[in-house]
Formats: sequence, C-alpha cells, structure tokens
Amino acid sequence: MGLENLQKADGSTRNTKRIGRGQGSGWGKTATKGGKGQTARKGYNEKRGFEGGQQPLQRRLPKVGFTSKFEKAYAINVDKNVAIKELSEITLDTLKTVHKFSNSIQKVKLIGAGAKELASKIKDENIKVTGLN
Repeated sequence: MGLENLQKADGSTRNTKRIGRGQGSGWGKTATKGGKGQTARKGYNEKRGFEGGQQPLQRRLPKVGFTSKFEKAYAINVDKNVAIKELSEITLDTLKTVHKFSNSIQKVKLIGAGAKELASKIKDENIKVTGLN
C-alpha cells in the first residue's frame, strides 16, 4: 500500500453546489435565491428580529426583569404618626412596633417638619432624616 493508493472514506465529502451555472444544472436562473425583490439582491442582510414590517415580538411584549441595584428607603411622615416622636430611641425594631411596614424593608427615611428634632434619638445607621422646612 502506497500513498498513491489512498482514498477518502465513503460519504466523507460532497460535491460543491455550483449555483448560477445555467438551467441544466438545476441551480440556474434565480440561483437558489427565490423570486425577485429585496431578499434576492446582493448584500441583503435582514435585521435581527425583523418580521417584514410587523411590530417585532420583542417590541410587542412589555419590558420585564429589571430591579434597581439601589434600594429605595421607605418613607415615614413623622407629622402624621405622633407615636414616633414619643419613642425614647429609634431603631428599625422600635419603628415596627409603632408603624406597620414589611420585614423586607431595610432602610427607612423619616420625613416631615418634626423629623429634624428626632435625629438625636436615632440609634440605627439604616434610618435617615429628611426634614421639610
């Protein structure tokens, strides 16, 4: 057995499809591009998600799945909740006894005209004061 007798394995290669070489080849005339129009032209490239002018699926459906990386503070108006002013020290736990809010809330902002006076009572770094002048 010599190098001159080597052959490719059966089915390992195919003949290339030579398009646009006349009617007799079976791939003539439109050269596998179908009929006329934009898609038959050289250099045609359809945009991702293009549906022929119909509103694409990704624009028809609502946006979904974004959550901000910044947690928004839960605001409590001190003027409307008088019991907060009577607390000796203000932490998340003591606020929960006086004002009803979910356990998932980690940051609280005290707002209102009387909020600035409560700044000395705050014992938790997750509680901020924003007073209205």
